[in-house]
Amino acid sequence: MIVGYPDVELLDVACVSDTFDAANRHGANPPYSIEFATLGARPAASGSGLVLAGQHALERITGPLDTLVVSGGPGHEQAAADPVLVAHVRRLARETRRVSSVCTGTSVLAAAGLLDGRRCTTHWFVAASLAQRYPHIEVDAKPLYIKDGNVYTAAGVTSALDLSLAFVEEDSGAEMARAVARGLVTYLQRPGNQAQVSMYLRAPAPENSVVRKLVTHIAANLGEDLGTVALADRAGVSERHLTRLFLDHIGRPPAKYVRETRTEAAAQLLTSTPLPLSAIARRCGFGSAETMRQAFVGQYGIPPSRYRNLT
Repeated sequence: MIVGYPDVELLDVACVSDTFDAANRHGANPPYSIEFATLGARPAASGSGLVLAGQHALERITGPLDTLVVSGGPGHEQAAADPVLVAHVRRLARETRRVSSVCTGTSVLAAAGLLDGRRCTTHWFVAASLAQRYPHIEVDAKPLYIKDGNVYTAAGVTSALDLSLAFVEEDSGAEMARAVARGLVTYLQRPGNQAQVSMYLRAPAPENSVVRKLVTHIAANLGEDLGTVALADRAGVSERHLTRLFLDHIGRPPAKYVRETRTEAAAQLLTSTPLPLSAIARRCGFGSAETMRQAFVGQYGIPPSRYRNLT
């Protein structure tokens, strides 16, 4: 059951519905029954202007349900502030095997008290405000999706596809998930703890000219000496001052930023080239394949070989 509301994000609905539909076409057993519910079965206009018909009135649905998915979208704050919608989500959650949200749909689960004491994720853009509004929730803006008990939360927009593929794998096994992913022309599934925002797609380079120039230099010269001493010498500042600049403008010290950048570059090579791990490690500036493995486990929770096999 997918829950929508006015100003819902169309992709948040379609990534879920089309993944389950693809699983049905590949012989999911038992097949998924895909339904879309809104209050009063009213149409839900998406943020793009397309209108989704409400198949069912949320207030008339009774359990037991297998999977409840609350969509995100620009209207998530109004949805979370609607006591009727929130009450019915809370009621249905008690009668559902698996409760989830995608993107900013996390706001509705939070308002329903379903995330209290749990770890969750949401779209990186609203993570800080969600954490401030609900101090009893542990908000982690980095992963693509998180499972905490029977509650699942997915990050921004297309991470709904990753979560839905994870559901298919849970229900029907890895081979079915792989077949569905091939049909959708996507990864088998990105690991849930992969960062939802690539370092190469984050906010523009910081305004500080020293940090901006060094960030550009790091990305273009991963195989060189990028230690804090070398970077400080290049910028003509002290190591202490350089660390302070990185903390102020990037939120992490130079060494950690370099490590993350190298690890993400290695991830790109793992999924786009047949290069052996040792060659990727050298190209990305790691001293050895073992050093790269340690960085991968620290950043993604899995070793490079496992990461390559998943994508």
